[in-house]
Amino acid sequence: MKPIFVRGISNQFRLTLAIILSVILLAANHRLDPARESLSSALSPIQYLASVPSAILDWSSESFATRNMLALQNKELLRQQLLMSERLQRFEHLRQENERLRALLGSPAYQDSRKMVAEVMEVASDPSHHYVVLNHGSRSGVFVGQPVVDAQGVVGQVVQVSEMTSRVLLLSDVSHGLPVRITRNDVRLVANGTGELDEIELRHVAKSTDIRVGDLLVTSGLGNRFPEGYPVARVMEVLTEDGQSYARVTAQPLAALDRIRYLLLIWPSPDSGVTLPNQIPVPAADHPAEEAKPDAGNGNANPQGTAANVTVPSNAAPNSTAPNTIAPNAAAAPSNANGASNAATTQPPAEVH
Repeated sequence: MKPIFVRGISNQFRLTLAIILSVILLAANHRLDPARESLSSALSPIQYLASVPSAILDWSSESFATRNMLALQNKELLRQQLLMSERLQRFEHLRQENERLRALLGSPAYQDSRKMVAEVMEVASDPSHHYVVLNHGSRSGVFVGQPVVDAQGVVGQVVQVSEMTSRVLLLSDVSHGLPVRITRNDVRLVANGTGELDEIELRHVAKSTDIRVGDLLVTSGLGNRFPEGYPVARVMEVLTEDGQSYARVTAQPLAALDRIRYLLLIWPSPDSGVTLPNQIPVPAADHPAEEAKPDAGNGNANPQGTAANVTVPSNAAPNSTAPNTIAPNAAAAPSNANGASNAATTQPPAEVH
């Protein structure tokens, strides 16, 4: 006869086996990345098929929109176009003035980076992580660490890439950190995610730091990850408590992270010094790159389209408006072998985040 009560595997053996398997998985975690990428590439068609119903619904709603709704949308778009045109006119004047100042200081001008529009296919269902999946992958030149923005500000960065899709970690995630600076006084800080879509925090901010509610935070360009000058968040609260060495500072991201749909992938500009991983070829951008321009200094063509670094002779007019030209200055610091001022080549140290 078979016994009624059969003794199974002991709990201690199960616990020991679970601990051994956990240690093995932790040790082999970095070796499983190729398998994850292959599995993600294999599941990409399923993700596209899963997004078909929502695409059909969007197309249907747009097709059956009423005439009055379309007229109101057209009027609103015209109003926004007028406002944006006025802002662009002011920005164009500031851009030209900035180029003239850079030419006088001998500072290199930043080139426009390549960009590509991507659409959000999936939003993370894991409450402990904030990420979205885009419809572009390594086939389009997307790489790990690539910055992602929307029409309002910084959204996050790419953390995983498959052949046709990529995963973007939002800046609100608790594991995300971003070097920023205050536009009002250029104070450098680090913005960290809190796990809330509408809130980030600035840690280890001394009480004596000049930071106020309403200050705009932009990317500082340090860390060789995000380009400089992209808006990130606006300071919402600054709390200082007695007995605490640091102030508690919270900010609200400018990007609407809970309802993003179209995002912009940004590639580093040729003069940024950032090297793409595995020498991934950068695809053709929405805005074509500038043609090669002759270098007036040595007569050779500049394949990157960057401005030539030309030194103006002493008999030239000091207020020459030639772009990217270093004007002579009798009181300037001694020049190096390239003819540029040593003071102009000094760069701030990079932060580690």
